[in-house]
Amino acid sequence: MSQVDAGAGEAAAAAPTAGPGAGRAPSPLWTFGFLRSELVTTFRRWRTLALLGVLAAVPVLVGIAVRIETRDGSSAGGGGGGEGPAFIAQITNNGLFLVFTALAATLPFFLPMAIGVVAGDAVAGEANAGTLRYLLVAPAGRTRLLLTKYATTMAFCLVATLVVAVSALAVGALLFPLGDLTTISGTRISFAEGLARALLIALVVAASLIGVAALGLFVSTLTNSGIAAMATTVGLLITVQILDQIPQLHALQPYFFSHYWLSFADLMRDPVYWDDLVKNLGLQALYAVVFGSAAWARFTTKDITA
Repeated sequence: MSQVDAGAGEAAAAAPTAGPGAGRAPSPLWTFGFLRSELVTTFRRWRTLALLGVLAAVPVLVGIAVRIETRDGSSAGGGGGGEGPAFIAQITNNGLFLVFTALAATLPFFLPMAIGVVAGDAVAGEANAGTLRYLLVAPAGRTRLLLTKYATTMAFCLVATLVVAVSALAVGALLFPLGDLTTISGTRISFAEGLARALLIALVVAASLIGVAALGLFVSTLTNSGIAAMATTVGLLITVQILDQIPQLHALQPYFFSHYWLSFADLMRDPVYWDDLVKNLGLQALYAVVFGSAAWARFTTKDITA
């Protein structure tokens, strides 16, 4: 909790204290300073660094496992349709495929779990530490404070995804050859184009976490316990993932935020299939609007006395 206290102190130091001008709307410069303070506080926490470390370790473990299996003369996997871990079949031929495999391996659980931890603690952690009311003393207003928390969570989404991608690219370059690669459609593209598609895939994966971030932020406004908010968010994530695998619920599954997550594989087709990608991004935007609005409605009417 001392880290939360320190974060609140930094945010308060970056903002003018209440006074004769406290009723005025905050300037853009103040807003930027508050956001910067939130970003610095979030990424300095040991918990955040530990989450990023775990995410960076996943591509290392996958790469070493494939390398050992190849050294033993075993096949790294069968050919495949390119959905998710089917990319693993191509890693031994081109290390760039480790990026796609690592993102597919972390997206169903590790990445959203990390986002759920950060989002769930965004408001509830401050309330639990007793620092939330001090943040509201500054002329930010509840709406701007909530937007700042959500922007910080989205920044973590992007950083976490890039950590996985960069770690996978480094490990793939060290353990496997790099060069031109074959798309799922069977066409050959240059390494530069493959690298560009890898970056685009990472951005799509980060955007796929928008819904989880909004859901976690909403849950965070419902309780004063950061641990309860984090556990609830992760629990909802696991529940939705399980429901998405039950055939009897096929009519509802297209509305689950995780249903189109692996559609990023379509960016490795030639030409690219956009249908599921557009559905995924649209669904994430819908979740962001619905749960973002619910979080705003809850937070702006919440009685904050501690």
